[in-house]
Amino acid sequence: MKKEYIYEVGDVVTMKKPHPCGSKEWEILRVGADFRLKCMGCGHQIMIARKLVEKNTKDLKKKA
Repeated sequence: MKKEYIYEVGDVVTMKKPHPCGSKEWEILRVGADFRLKCMGCGHQIMIARKLVEKNTKDLKKKA
């Protein structure tokens, strides 16, 4: 069964596949129909559909 995560700004998402820089961790900068994510390895920012983030999330670390 698939886990249901509650995404919030500042949380760190671990994705199934790595970014070309090698990091699998992304910080959430914006939440909505689209997410803005920042790569924790190289700092690259992307906009990605919520559906893709939910599908490819492996783990979620809440902000401290």
